[in-house]
Amino acid sequence: MEQLRNSLFVPHGAPTFALDPGAAGVAMSQLASQLPTPRAIIVVSPHWDTAIPTVSTATQLETIYDFYGFPEALYRIKYPATGCPEGAQEVVKALQKRFSQVATDPTRGLDHGAWTPLRQMFPDADIPIIAVSIQSHAGTAHALAMGEALEELTHQGFLVIGSGNITHNLGDYRMAAMQGGQTPAYVQTFADWLENALTHKHVQRMLDYRQHSREGVRSHPTEDHLLPLFVALGAAGKDASAKAFYRGISSYVIAMDGYTFI
Repeated sequence: MEQLRNSLFVPHGAPTFALDPGAAGVAMSQLASQLPTPRAIIVVSPHWDTAIPTVSTATQLETIYDFYGFPEALYRIKYPATGCPEGAQEVVKALQKRFSQVATDPTRGLDHGAWTPLRQMFPDADIPIIAVSIQSHAGTAHALAMGEALEELTHQGFLVIGSGNITHNLGDYRMAAMQGGQTPAYVQTFADWLENALTHKHVQRMLDYRQHSREGVRSHPTEDHLLPLFVALGAAGKDASAKAFYRGISSYVIAMDGYTFI
C-alpha cells in the first residue's frame, strides 16, 4: 500500500451530513481506519473566516451549531473534542515563518465544517484538535501558502485536514430543490476538471481556476469552500500526488469529492 501523506481534503456537505453521511461518510470512515493515529489534527474549515491566520488555543472545543432551520436532532449532537494548546503554539510558529501576522483565539470551538467530518472519521473524539481559520479575501495562493507553512508539522505527527466542498453554490441548491432536484451539468464538469488538474499537478491552473474553468465561478460564487483544498495541497508537499478516495454529488449541487496525497 502506498504511503499516505499526513494531509487530506475531505467534504462536509450540508449540515445534515452529520445525520445521513451516505457513501461519502463510509469512504471517510474507511480512510480514517487506515491512518496512523496522529499526535493532533489541524483542521481548516471554510466556516471560520478571519482577517489574518488564526489558531485556536482552546483546551476544550465547543461544538458550534453555525446553521439554522435544520432538524432538531442536529442541535443535540455533541463532538466533545479536546484542544491542544501546546501543539497550537507549534502551529503558530510554523505560520509565523510565512506570515507576518498570526493570531490566536483561546475560545474558538469547532464549526460544522470541522466537527461533522471529524465526527465521521474519528467518532471517539480521542485525538486533540487544533482549528485554523481561512482568509477568504486573500485568495487561493494565500491558502496554498498556509498549507506550505504547515507542511513541516506533517512530519512531526500532525495530520492536516482541509474540509470544504469541490462545488458550493447555495443559490443553485435552492433552485434545484424547487425544480425537482436536477443536478446542473456544471457540477460534474468542474469536479472532473479539478480532478484532472490535481492528478496532473497543474497547480497554477488550479490557483487560477476562475480563469481556466468556465464552470469555476458558478461552482464557487465565493471561494471559501474551495480554499481548504489548497491548504491541504500545500501541506502535502510540492512533490505530492493527489488521489481521490471518493467522488460523488450530494444535495443536487455539492460535489463531495475527497482527496489523499501520496
